[in-house]
Amino acid sequence: MTRKRLVVIGNGMAAIRTVEELLKISPDAYDITVFGAEPHGNYNRILLSPVLAGEKTVADIMLNDDPWYAEQQITLYKGDRIIAIDRERREVVSEAGVRVEYDRLLIATGSNPFMIPLPGHDLPGVLSFRDIGDVDRMVAAAQAGQTRAVVIGGGLLGLEAANGLMKQGMEVTVVHLLDSLMERQLDKPAARLLQASLEARGMHFRMQAQTEAILGDGRVQGVRFKDGSEVEADLLVMAVGIRPNVALARESGLAVDRGIQVDDAMRTSDLNIFAIGECVEHRGLTYGLVAPIWEQAKVCAAHLAEASEERPIYEGSVTSTKLKVTGIDLFSAGDFNGGEGAEDIVFQDPRRGIYKRVVLKDDRLVGAVLYGDTGDGSWYFQLMREGTPVTDFRDVLLFGQAHLGDSGRGGADQVSHLPADAEICGCNGVCKGTIVEAVAEHKLTTLDDVRARTKASSSCGSCTGLVEQLLANTLGGDYDASPRKRPMCPCTDASHEEVREAIRAEHLVHMDAVRKRFGWKRADGCAKCRPALNYYLLSSWPEEAVDDPQSRFINERAHANIQKDGTYSVIPRIFGGVTTPAELRAIAEVAERYEVPTVKITGGQRIDLLGITKEQLPAVWRDLNHAGFVSGHAYGKALRTVKTCVGSEWCRFGTQDSTQLGIDLEQLTWGSWTPHKVKMAVSGCPRNCAESTIKDFGVICVDSGYELHVGGNGGTKLRGTDFLCHVKTPAEVEDYAAAFMQVYREEAHYLERTAPWIERVGLDYVKQRVVEDAPGRAELAARFRASQALAQHDPWAQHALEHQRPHEFQPLKEAV
Repeated sequence: MTRKRLVVIGNGMAAIRTVEELLKISPDAYDITVFGAEPHGNYNRILLSPVLAGEKTVADIMLNDDPWYAEQQITLYKGDRIIAIDRERREVVSEAGVRVEYDRLLIATGSNPFMIPLPGHDLPGVLSFRDIGDVDRMVAAAQAGQTRAVVIGGGLLGLEAANGLMKQGMEVTVVHLLDSLMERQLDKPAARLLQASLEARGMHFRMQAQTEAILGDGRVQGVRFKDGSEVEADLLVMAVGIRPNVALARESGLAVDRGIQVDDAMRTSDLNIFAIGECVEHRGLTYGLVAPIWEQAKVCAAHLAEASEERPIYEGSVTSTKLKVTGIDLFSAGDFNGGEGAEDIVFQDPRRGIYKRVVLKDDRLVGAVLYGDTGDGSWYFQLMREGTPVTDFRDVLLFGQAHLGDSGRGGADQVSHLPADAEICGCNGVCKGTIVEAVAEHKLTTLDDVRARTKASSSCGSCTGLVEQLLANTLGGDYDASPRKRPMCPCTDASHEEVREAIRAEHLVHMDAVRKRFGWKRADGCAKCRPALNYYLLSSWPEEAVDDPQSRFINERAHANIQKDGTYSVIPRIFGGVTTPAELRAIAEVAERYEVPTVKITGGQRIDLLGITKEQLPAVWRDLNHAGFVSGHAYGKALRTVKTCVGSEWCRFGTQDSTQLGIDLEQLTWGSWTPHKVKMAVSGCPRNCAESTIKDFGVICVDSGYELHVGGNGGTKLRGTDFLCHVKTPAEVEDYAAAFMQVYREEAHYLERTAPWIERVGLDYVKQRVVEDAPGRAELAARFRASQALAQHDPWAQHALEHQRPHEFQPLKEAV
């Protein structure tokens, strides 16, 4: 059979997903040529915001690299835009002069960001947020010391850009024309919750603000509004919407309105030309979300393949949205406005930050908005797509699938009763049946296996819990939910556990020896494995392993927290939050002597000196050392603070001397290197003024002794502690704390807080090691105290910066 020629204009997610679907159906039907305007392979545009935030690299979001195109025998032209389509000769012409003939042509030119034509919109520093190039320019601006950013647009894209810029250390103001954020996806109560949450993280908003002009002389310097007010800006990002990229199609004479007009087969007005994605208009609608594009891709591929007479048709999509701004759970689907005849069912718990609203019309679910608890989003979405009548379970509909009870569709498992065509991963368009079939056919046993085979859970990650439920259901007892088999980084196939076991069993004391033992793929490792290996060696062999400064983050090498303006924050240790007039005078003298811009009391009951330059650090710490202070390790993977209340010495409710116990705990544990930061607290009574139940190790004093709690943390994902045990004496508190710290030090993964560590290994395991096994607890505590004899020194007294080599101040590549 003679292979036809397929030319694809566009190398983005829509284009290559169609090609992938086509290769599944009819791998030998076409010789395929792809033209991409960007100088990259096919990458996941959904994940640009994590790249901007520094949570992922460009390599992490690549969907198809150069070898994939070669394996599929696809000719790829990167960075070469098509400038003309000759429909009569069935030929395309590229910017570089390449001419390729086609039998079928697929147009997937996507969309262009809309740039408001304000005065000053063409100034340097005014950007869109659409591709890798935009992200590179934003990161470069932040690294060049630009600190103030304005984002115009309070929709999904604008909030993702704002979050990423904040993660880069910039102060961000979001400007929005309307009175509520994400008005296309959220109703006003949910939008208010979202705005409050983002404001708590430091994001600023100018709502109902109409921009009049972008200010600047040679570069953007600010924004002026219609009311005359102004906001300063070193960088301005416009994220006010997109427009289908139809210029090429229009010049070629294809039917174009808002988008390239296509029929239910995704065919344009020219029967030999198909179009897909954000550039198309179908039945009067355009789509800017990825899920509809996956549906279009399957239909388009089936018609390109011409594999059967009965081919699917595209009838439009019901869309859903999940917010990917870190730490916020939000789901929106369907028509939450409802219109005439619609009914609302609403649940709201402001204290827990939960809001749920479902919209019914003619006994069917037509819209849903979930904030804070989105676990039933997939189920609601399936009910909408299928038009399922809800009369029989309307009374429990708002409480989710788990409350359906005797209908047989309930239980804690949210996916077991979903049909095979229920969408699990919206980012990659993967349904339940695809995952189940892949698990069975390819004997997949881990989450990483499923990600590699199906792409489910490989993008924003919000469906990870559902995918793991499917794995557990499908495999039963064969499912291993632990990450023990996952490589610690791309340099090796060895897991964290395997590496640590080899270090201890084979007495490895150098990183080179570890890398040689496991056949590391990169001789010097990467930004993920170097700090981890350095920590594993030091924690295993503290007397023999040599600390490698280049395998530490800049904060740990400078012994101070670097700030967004390049200065440093210095925090001397104040044991238990208790200080003296002499100590306060010494800190005040240092602050005056070095003209410290800001002196702040921290949440951990210490004093923070902010705005100290790198050159001042040695002298500042020399003077603090002279006054008797040691480092507070606010920069390190180490004990940070032990927070205390005044306890029985002063408080009428206090049951024990919590202040002295906190000081004793801090004197026991300070200076120890741990997998991640560790915070402690001692509260003098169950009123818990020191917030012991959100610390890594917390003590609640009671009349009969002390309740010990572990595994809590604050931050964006609040986790309360687990109760460990009850003890009677302060000495026991110290022994249990030392044992807990040591088992955490020896067994947790590097950069794993106590909360996820306990969730991974199980509280029962921790209790067995620390509480039930008394001899083992004594051995752990002894090892911890022995390591502390080496660890408890002040880093500035031993490693004065004036004696360090200049290169030791350079940031760890890829890691900072």
